[in-house]
Amino acid sequence: MILVLVLVVPGFLYYLLDAHGKNRYQQLNIFGDKTVAKTTHKVKGKAIPDTIYHTLADFKLTDQNGKQVSLSTFKDKIFVVNFFYTGCPSVCKLMNENANVLDSLYKKNKMVYFVSITVNPKQDDVSTLKKYADGFKGLTPKRMFLTGDTSTIYNLARTGFLVNALQTGPNDFVYSDKLILIDAQKRIRGYYTGASSKDVDKLNDEIKVLYLEEVRNGEPAVY
Repeated sequence: MILVLVLVVPGFLYYLLDAHGKNRYQQLNIFGDKTVAKTTHKVKGKAIPDTIYHTLADFKLTDQNGKQVSLSTFKDKIFVVNFFYTGCPSVCKLMNENANVLDSLYKKNKMVYFVSITVNPKQDDVSTLKKYADGFKGLTPKRMFLTGDTSTIYNLARTGFLVNALQTGPNDFVYSDKLILIDAQKRIRGYYTGASSKDVDKLNDEIKVLYLEEVRNGEPAVY
């Protein structure tokens, strides 16, 4: 219980204590298209139409250890995703180092995963990703570097995570610089600039808020 409070309370207070000390709990946004369902739920006795949110479709990729990864891998999990490639000359390494720092902070939390997906799968096969991952120290088993076929990855980026991913030249790629927060229902809950320490700090707080939300919604405690 003490460990839960240590990890969760700072993020909770971040949203309770807004500017000028005003008390307010701010639920995280849900990104993507929304449609109103024909079903309803009741709030204080009033029927409220349900909302159908954008969610990730299933996918099949492979991690740096050769293990198959799909959406079911993250059942009842929170995960953070970014796109990169191992030959990236600049921002990719910084994004992944920031993700690794967060991974170390949540190493005892079985619910929170950190995932990096290559946009250059022709070059970044399993062995290349394994060598790349081994260049970082102290990664947990919940830190994944994924590869697959180009069509799957690019379609997943565009229609799933709602970011760009494409190849524009032999060694040139367009990809998002965002860390993307996904909830246990596979909805997008936040975008954060992966090379910005301020945004990474915000992501850390919002992971805690999202964890609290999942616990409040009936997900089992995982400590």
